[in-house]
Amino acid sequence: MKYIFTFVITISSILYSQNKLFTLEDIFKSQKFKSKSLNGVCWLEQGEKFSYQQQDSSTKSNNIYIYNSKDGSRNLLVNVSELKLDPSDPIFEYSSYQWSPREQDILFVSEPPEKQYMSRLTPAGNYFLYRIKDRSFRRLTNVNEPQYNQKFSPDGKMLGYVRGNNLYIIDLASGVETQLTNDGSLHIINGKFDWVYEEEFSISDGWRWSPDGKSIAYWRLDESQIPEFNMIDYMTSHCDAITMRYPKAGDSNSLVKIGVISLKTKSTIWMDLGPEKDIYIPRIFWTPDGNSLIIYRLNRRQNKMELLLGNIQSGETRIILSEEEQTWISEDYDIRFIPSKGQMLRISEKDGYAHIYRHDLNGKLINQVTKGKWDVDNIVGVDDSKGLIFFTARMKTLLEKQMYSVTFDGNTIQQVTQDNYNHSVNLSSNNRFFLDYYSDANTPAKIEFGDIEKKYERKLEDNNIPALKYYTFSPVEFFTFTTSDTVILHASMIKPTNFNSKKKYPVLFDVYGGPGSQTVTNSWGGQTHLWYQLLAQKGYIVVSVDGRGTGGRGKAFKEIVYRQLGKWEVNDQTEAVKYLSTLTYIDTSRIGIWGWSYGGYIAVSAILRGADYFKSAIAVAPVTDWSLYDNVYTERYMGLPNENPAGYKESSALTYVEKLKGNLLIIHGTTDDNVHWQNSIQLVNALEKAGKQFRTMFYPNKNHGIGGGNTRYHLFEMMTNYILEKL
Repeated sequence: MKYIFTFVITISSILYSQNKLFTLEDIFKSQKFKSKSLNGVCWLEQGEKFSYQQQDSSTKSNNIYIYNSKDGSRNLLVNVSELKLDPSDPIFEYSSYQWSPREQDILFVSEPPEKQYMSRLTPAGNYFLYRIKDRSFRRLTNVNEPQYNQKFSPDGKMLGYVRGNNLYIIDLASGVETQLTNDGSLHIINGKFDWVYEEEFSISDGWRWSPDGKSIAYWRLDESQIPEFNMIDYMTSHCDAITMRYPKAGDSNSLVKIGVISLKTKSTIWMDLGPEKDIYIPRIFWTPDGNSLIIYRLNRRQNKMELLLGNIQSGETRIILSEEEQTWISEDYDIRFIPSKGQMLRISEKDGYAHIYRHDLNGKLINQVTKGKWDVDNIVGVDDSKGLIFFTARMKTLLEKQMYSVTFDGNTIQQVTQDNYNHSVNLSSNNRFFLDYYSDANTPAKIEFGDIEKKYERKLEDNNIPALKYYTFSPVEFFTFTTSDTVILHASMIKPTNFNSKKKYPVLFDVYGGPGSQTVTNSWGGQTHLWYQLLAQKGYIVVSVDGRGTGGRGKAFKEIVYRQLGKWEVNDQTEAVKYLSTLTYIDTSRIGIWGWSYGGYIAVSAILRGADYFKSAIAVAPVTDWSLYDNVYTERYMGLPNENPAGYKESSALTYVEKLKGNLLIIHGTTDDNVHWQNSIQLVNALEKAGKQFRTMFYPNKNHGIGGGNTRYHLFEMMTNYILEKL
């Protein structure tokens, strides 16, 4: 009887495991589906080792371990519980760490003294130095204000950082701190950035050590001409104002200067950026010899870029390379150098696709390295000695990003990573080893230690999450379809559990759709993917479509949206509805769409401009009128408001409120510093004036991510209930 009983229980467990239903509590409250990762990775000894963080289960602190690349061994290096200035001190809490260049010291950064509403950055707390040799631990700074962008000098003898919008250095041997700039104030910023630079140019660190450590190049921004924007802290008794400088489309920008300060004389040489002041400087680079500065100058319309070569002794500059487009230039690529040859590598879309080009340091083109009807994603490494460039691209298929190597002359390209997965790689400084974070659409990300020479390959984390085995999954299926004007679009679909082609099912579109983005990729979608599995178990089909304007298919496919955002994005979502209507299992009377941020804009635009195709929409943190969004992003794709008034009107969701026929739920955080709550307020106002019914949900003092505490669970519970009710 004992064995029979055990057998029955086992069979019951297996049957149960095949039919377990996802719950919102499982997905958004429990940790049962959480993937493991490697955090705080720093390559050491030219790639022969790397350090990483691992949490101590008893103290909850992140200890630092060393991984040996050749034998795969792991050893504890720093037990954080031992980092004490006094034996009675509590366990040290730190937000980040970094190694000195000679790998003799570790800089620990304590938790920041305050959180800031309007910073893309995580402010640092105080600095502490741990010496590996004698295991000593000492404090470097003791202030009660945020510090930013801390970096060792190239020789490891000094630390530089930003505090109070001024640059400082501290001599690590003596502990003497020196202030390098003195004009930093509320709106004069040295060594870091204003809101819009941080958000739209994806840069946070506003200063650079010279290769010899004798000079520092830095940005100086004067944001005093940027209009103020006020948000309200509704959780205080008198609703305190939260004020930020935020340039909306057409507004003034920060005035930018690039300075080079000599540590010997403490004097600054200002680089000549030209007579035009209404410009952007999104990138600067020291040349390998440290004698010159390469400055990336971008005009206000963002359709003309110029590389300036600057003399750091005189501040004189000259243009060494220039490109101009009718639409916009993608600036979010770094320059890489080949020191032995005195050459540089950059990525440009000038032939219609993003490819790598090789130039000398005077800007003369040597050769186009990569070619083809596919886009390079990024350069991840340059091996000067072997004449190889490592880069990522979706060369074979739009669904998968792979790493490749290519010779400097471009004649030999080899794929490094494995097909059938989407890869993100962290290449070692010796360009031999790499950490490969890879997944597919139906499998959580795995982490593998890779070796270019193929001698060592090891799985570091399988992420075979046990809890997932108890649930029935509906696999992501990829497909293409052709629009009525003969454009092939890529899409994905999750069908309901126990799908029956003879039944009809409602459809929920998941959309982002912003210029250059992609949602249709063979990669794991985390919590949101599990939420789609929950919806599939409830009988919904979930579809995502990368329409015109999205990335990976060259500049022409992307730039069709120029000066008319929303038009082609909505067109191609409705084209997808038309295609789905040809499938026998689609209930065309129950088509919904949801999105967040730009996706929220497309969702609300679809329920208005595509009113005949969509029954319901959920728009989270949507842009509703492009005149309300920041100028760098908006003007890049729409032009300046005074140059394109018709385009701004046609792209505004407010223009189409009379068309609303279906169900609309609008969700926004009241202190969203990115897409301001104002966007949803103005949409609500327009809908109310048009006599249209809709629903809203506003999250007090929540930012663009609408998270923290119970918030994310509450949000998805509300959206799930709305879908069940309205779709």
